[in-house]
Amino acid sequence: MTIANTTVLIAALMPVFTMGLAKASMAGKKRSEGGYDNNNPRVFAASQEGWRARAVAAQNNSFEALPLFIFAVLAAQMAGIDQARTDQLALAFIGVRVVYTGLYLANVAALRTLVWCVGVGLSIAIFSPTISAIF
Repeated sequence: MTIANTTVLIAALMPVFTMGLAKASMAGKKRSEGGYDNNNPRVFAASQEGWRARAVAAQNNSFEALPLFIFAVLAAQMAGIDQARTDQLALAFIGVRVVYTGLYLANVAALRTLVWCVGVGLSIAIFSPTISAIF
């Protein structure tokens, strides 16, 4: 398995980790007191406020970013684009997504948007050698 393939797995697990933060912060609370409700997790997610609500939003955005990233890695590998380059850009994507999630949780909206744009650009650069000159 290549480094880029490993980053696909990491990217797929990142939303689970992000939502896990919100759930873990409620550990020990009963459902009736606003604790996690495994019988109705979407209602629980929708009822969050503050950083927990942003964790839910970051989770959703991570799921939204995933298809383009997976496509980029697979397309680059199928096209025979240099694997070392693909690995480096895929690692950069993961780093950017970690920063993005941190900025989301910290409620730093303008910088978060800029970092999101870099992440999308990295995904495109992975399968497009012409665009990768920018990165």
